[in-house]
Amino acid sequence: MDTNAVLDLMWVVIAGILVFFMQAGFTLVETGFTRSKNTGNIIMKNIMDFCIGSVVFWAIGYSLMYGDSISSFIGTPSWFFSKPNEMHNLFFQTVFAATAATIVSGAIAERTKFSTYLIFSLLMTLIIYPISGHWVWQSGGWLAKMGFTDFAGSSVVHSVGGWAALVAAIMVGPRIGKYTKGKSNAIPGHNLLIGSLGVFILWFGWFGFNGGSELAISGEHANNVADIIITTNLAGAAGALSAMFVTWIAYGRPDISMTLNGILAGLVAVTAGCAAVSPAGALAIGIIAGVVVVFSIDFIDKKLKIDDPVGAISVHGVSGALGTLLVGLFATDGGLFYGGGFHKLGIQAIGVFAIAAWAITISFIVLFILKKTMGLRVSKEEEVDGLDIHEHKANCFNE
Repeated sequence: MDTNAVLDLMWVVIAGILVFFMQAGFTLVETGFTRSKNTGNIIMKNIMDFCIGSVVFWAIGYSLMYGDSISSFIGTPSWFFSKPNEMHNLFFQTVFAATAATIVSGAIAERTKFSTYLIFSLLMTLIIYPISGHWVWQSGGWLAKMGFTDFAGSSVVHSVGGWAALVAAIMVGPRIGKYTKGKSNAIPGHNLLIGSLGVFILWFGWFGFNGGSELAISGEHANNVADIIITTNLAGAAGALSAMFVTWIAYGRPDISMTLNGILAGLVAVTAGCAAVSPAGALAIGIIAGVVVVFSIDFIDKKLKIDDPVGAISVHGVSGALGTLLVGLFATDGGLFYGGGFHKLGIQAIGVFAIAAWAITISFIVLFILKKTMGLRVSKEEEVDGLDIHEHKANCFNE
């Protein structure tokens, strides 16, 4: 191998390791934003998302996503991927698949059966994520052929996870005590310090998530990666600022959890266009996402009465779709604000709605079957006492 090829391979591996560490971030965010009596259950779910995803994606998921295209819909399946010169790509895509699966965990935290969740996580990595991913990231996919842009996965990863989370949260139902007499009651998380540490870890990992999606770092790719790092960082920072000021105005205080979700919303939103927009465009995307996520979380909670303890539906589903659409406005090549007209925006809209329809439909079918066979929800006693004691016979906070 020449030096450039080694550099490119090493960058993909290092970026994949950064994305792997995001699993720790998701674990801490979900743990901090929920009650301490369910901490062990959340740890187990996030560990199993990665472990199940690693095995299933290697066994067949990767080929369904990146195999030769069948009718531009799905990759040609093959078992147990083993091409020696592509193992770095397998690893990088595996950590992405695990991210999509783990998004669902937060939205249905504190009341879902562990055994049922494991099966859904497996099917997320096996069917739901790879097939829609094939449409976009395999050159023969039908959205790829249309010119749809989702550079690092605002829709492919985050929206798929977010829309699956929406269906799951509706079907599992709200936590006991969340809604009484039509009013939404706050159920505070037990540790915002843990939650904020998780957000910082996610932000750290996002530099690998987006920067690694260049899939190379030699030659001119180095400048591209640097540009992506800047657009990613600016969007996260702008999301935090706009969410903070919106809550300061709307609630009379700069809300901590909303500001943290503003960071994530900005990062999710810019992921689609991090290589296609200017730094100023990334700043604008972050500002918009930070504003929208605050109102989206409130709307889903208080108007739709859907219980999402961590805001995963808004942060990943809504912000992912929004960011993918905004590529049609802010892309320096073909965006509406750069003289490209509405063509690019139209293609982005088709992709956003197609991916949403796929994730929602298949998630509903899977969860409906699981609900009728295994059941989705723990008993009232188990929920009140906490899942740690009943599901795992453990307590994470022993004195």
